[in-house]
Amino acid sequence: MSDLASLVQSILAQISAAGDEAALEAVRVASLGKKGSISALLATLGKMSPDERKTQGAAINQAKDEVTQALAARRDVLKSAALDARLASETIDVTLPLRDAPTEAGRIHPLSQVWDELTTIFADMGFSVAEGPDIETDDYNFTKLNFPEGHPAREMHDTFFFHPKEDGSRMLLRTHTSPVQVRTMLSQKPPIRVICPGRTYRIDSDATHTPQFHQVEGLVIDKHSHLGHLKWILHEFCKAFFEVDHINMRFRPSFFPFTEPSLEVDIQCRRDKGEIRFGEGEDWLEILGCGMVHPNVLRACGIDPDEYQGFAWGMGIDRIAMLKYGIADLRQLFDSDVRWLSHYGFKPLELPTLAGGLSS
Repeated sequence: MSDLASLVQSILAQISAAGDEAALEAVRVASLGKKGSISALLATLGKMSPDERKTQGAAINQAKDEVTQALAARRDVLKSAALDARLASETIDVTLPLRDAPTEAGRIHPLSQVWDELTTIFADMGFSVAEGPDIETDDYNFTKLNFPEGHPAREMHDTFFFHPKEDGSRMLLRTHTSPVQVRTMLSQKPPIRVICPGRTYRIDSDATHTPQFHQVEGLVIDKHSHLGHLKWILHEFCKAFFEVDHINMRFRPSFFPFTEPSLEVDIQCRRDKGEIRFGEGEDWLEILGCGMVHPNVLRACGIDPDEYQGFAWGMGIDRIAMLKYGIADLRQLFDSDVRWLSHYGFKPLELPTLAGGLSS
């Protein structure tokens, strides 16, 4: 019995010393396994007399139960310690903000945003969007728009011309989106109501000019179109775009080869601490040019000016984006600076709507 007691004490000491579940399993196999020390003692009971079996069997079974309980208790302790260690190594600070979802990570460029805003506003007035190529003919870009020979815009210092063709004609990068108006009038019969947004190109570069920029022009051709209609459209556009209830506008005489009469449009504003507020104040800011389509342009596009008349206007998308969203330098729009875009950009799923707010 003293040998059994010593064996049990030795096994219990090994159980207490087991540092992990693998070591503990090794102790179990050595004591209670098929060839374990206590299992070997149980195998000797068959060779004992009934009296010895009765005495020795009870002692050996008690030793087996004691070792089994010790193994179970130690296993629980080791499992708990392993769980604590895992939790400590895989700690998550739940106070940190969640990462942005992929739909929140990107940003819509202010020019794309304003392009969508323009389309939304004019679509509500019944305008469709017309587009044309960036590379144009001299005829569509100048001649059909009543630009005379020798006009400064037709010179190399103002316009990006390609090398002359064999017949002497030259293609060019369009200087405005007005050729889209020409293409529309040549391909559609009046009434016409379109806007023409797109890229344009001129040889100019400073804080307020870039060689490539964006314009949106509008065109209405009908039998009874007049300046009153034009003023209403522009007034409603400015109110919707700058998101004000009312805005005063001032129309000044001007000159453009493709309109007669021609007008420059100023809008009411207030300049205060480096900011411009629209719809209030006593200052004025020029924002666009417009006028009645010149009869020569209508004739060049196959429309009888004695039966139809119309009006057109044009403005820089880049410029009105700068005015609305407080962008100081036009060149920043084309720098591709991700930090700048994260500040001035718009969330991709917040599409502009008149009901929900253009820039919400």
